[in-house]
Amino acid sequence: MWMQLLNDIQNGSQKSLARCISLIENEVSGYEQLLQSLPASTVPVIGITGPPGAGKSTLVDALIEVLVQHGKKIAVLCVDPSSPFNLGALLGDRIRMSNWYNHPNVFIRSLATRGSLGGLHPKILEIADLCKAAPVDYVIVETVGVGQSEIEIAGLADATVVVLVPEAGDEVQTMKAGLMEIADVFVVNKADRPEADLFVRNLRLMLAPSFKEERFEIAIVKTTATEKKGVEELWNTIDAHLHSGHYNQRKSWLLAEKAWQLIQRRRMSDLNKEVLKKELEAEYNSGTFNLYRFVESK
Repeated sequence: MWMQLLNDIQNGSQKSLARCISLIENEVSGYEQLLQSLPASTVPVIGITGPPGAGKSTLVDALIEVLVQHGKKIAVLCVDPSSPFNLGALLGDRIRMSNWYNHPNVFIRSLATRGSLGGLHPKILEIADLCKAAPVDYVIVETVGVGQSEIEIAGLADATVVVLVPEAGDEVQTMKAGLMEIADVFVVNKADRPEADLFVRNLRLMLAPSFKEERFEIAIVKTTATEKKGVEELWNTIDAHLHSGHYNQRKSWLLAEKAWQLIQRRRMSDLNKEVLKKELEAEYNSGTFNLYRFVESK
């Protein structure tokens, strides 16, 4: 079944891709077999992140239009806040991108964070890799925008775009959010507002010290996503970064962390908490219980 689904995905079946994402999300038995069968891929991942209200969804919608006009095929993963009741994506309708849901060159999927603190879905790496197996030119990941923990997107993406708005106000607060360290490209959206130029100037001053340490200069692009202004320039900037050959060191760290989690989960798969509890109770009641000896015996 899995190989047939993978063949369908590689042949462009969006239905099979959507189905496999659900199977991975729900950890359906055997989904690891599908992941192990994924071919190596060089499809770039573009991460779009930034604080809530910065206009990320509108900007992604405008980027999709530019890429479609260039004849590109795109998979878009939108990570939304989770419903506290069913863990589903609260913004799953994605009204701003509704024009693209039936477009043959665009695949859009909303994912819930499911309580993950990093602003990303706990299986985002697996789902992004699955999308890269489809005949697409780019995978775009838009995150929920939770702030500090969002540095996780920097490890996943080949290009990380941080979206800010002029009224972000206190630039020091922006720096605290951890966004300064992860950006490959800064976007000042809603740039039609009068304070936009001052905000860009202050942002450049803040970035100046880091230019000496970085191997490349971080670009700042002004956009007004609602009017589609500056979006073509933004795409050219992202494309230039993807072709610059800058290796993403952060990706190695994310992969190492992910590998560690997967290995830990696999090695602990034969441990049952209920059985462990009963064994602990029996040992504890013996009167000679030592937690560390018990753990060493496992």
